[in-house]
Amino acid sequence: MDVNRLALLICSVICAEKSKTRRKTRRIWVRSWMEKQRGRCTLQREIKIEDEEGFRRMFKMTQEDFNDLLAKVEPHISRRNTKLRLAVSVKDRLAVTLCFLATGETYKSLSFQFRIGASTVSMIVIETCDVLHHVLKDDYLKTPRTEEDWRQIAKGFQEKWQFPQCLGSLDGKHICFQPPAHSGSTCRNYKCRFSVLMMAAVDANCNFIYVNVSTQGRASDAGLFDNADLRRVLDSELLNVPPAESLPNSNVRFPFVFLGDEACPLRPDLIKPFPHKQLEFDQQIFNYRLSRARRVVDNAFGILANQWRVFRSTIFLSPDKVIKVTMAAVCLHNYLGQRGSEAYLPSGLADWETADKEFVAGEWRRERLGALQPWRGARMRNASNHAKNLRNVLKDYFMSTAGAVPWQDKYV
Repeated sequence: MDVNRLALLICSVICAEKSKTRRKTRRIWVRSWMEKQRGRCTLQREIKIEDEEGFRRMFKMTQEDFNDLLAKVEPHISRRNTKLRLAVSVKDRLAVTLCFLATGETYKSLSFQFRIGASTVSMIVIETCDVLHHVLKDDYLKTPRTEEDWRQIAKGFQEKWQFPQCLGSLDGKHICFQPPAHSGSTCRNYKCRFSVLMMAAVDANCNFIYVNVSTQGRASDAGLFDNADLRRVLDSELLNVPPAESLPNSNVRFPFVFLGDEACPLRPDLIKPFPHKQLEFDQQIFNYRLSRARRVVDNAFGILANQWRVFRSTIFLSPDKVIKVTMAAVCLHNYLGQRGSEAYLPSGLADWETADKEFVAGEWRRERLGALQPWRGARMRNASNHAKNLRNVLKDYFMSTAGAVPWQDKYV
């Protein structure tokens, strides 16, 4: 018995020594080459000082835009230094996040560029995207809530696109991402890819005024609209939409409406084109006028995907992180658009028209939308007679002297 006890004691001592050895062997805190020059590399610092155009291409904004944005987010993303290590600076946190959005590079690639660990980069990007959304949404991504705000939007559509009493243009996209492990078919869409759904309304200047991003990848256009909070507030009359008014230069009263494509439901507050089957001339005129006004939502998505190139290919993030990245990009889109940033909105990027109102495709159409995939058309139930009559009223108005534009017959 004494021999056995002695053997057990020896074994326990050996195991204890081995465990101590294992505890002493620890993974490195940070690689030595990263400590030498933390944050933006020398090339990026030189670009900021010597190459304004290079800075614009890298961050999709000017230095003035960057500094203004930095002042907005600094109180929310700054971190304190500790005894163990120095915190990543606020400038580097914003810079690495903007580089991720603007280039779509991997966390590993950004880790080498900024001399920051890949896991730290991943944490910084998602945290900063979340902050960008919450800091900018109240000023740059707010749905109008008063009759006067809606009238201003309608005025923009009338002056710029000659479409009366329009509250915004609606559309949606699938945002494709790599499926997480054991995710099943929750976010699988009709093309057997995994995606989150983005439904948005856009004003006459390609600014997003409403955005809803969800994870039900299987939903159709109609199904998403039926389940969206936008439909619920429209049905409950909570948006304070102005009452019906007379169309310009006419005594015909018509309600304020949103514009949708063929897959959307036809409602008294949502107008869509006539089906493309043996259309009469006046129906073709109506479809041309509606598609011309709806072009703003196509351009908004096109600019978003081509300037924030994280949307150019499948996103390797979980669905909740894809939503945070998307909302940050939308807020930045509105922020830079309303500031009139030439770095973000260069000439020729969006569609434009000649003096004769001839359509010229924007540069974004050459590269298309990447991970932003179109919705699937859905079989729609019959619309109400009231909604059909309203569409016919607008069709007749576009054919009348009061509502026609001189060039409409030329492009039908």
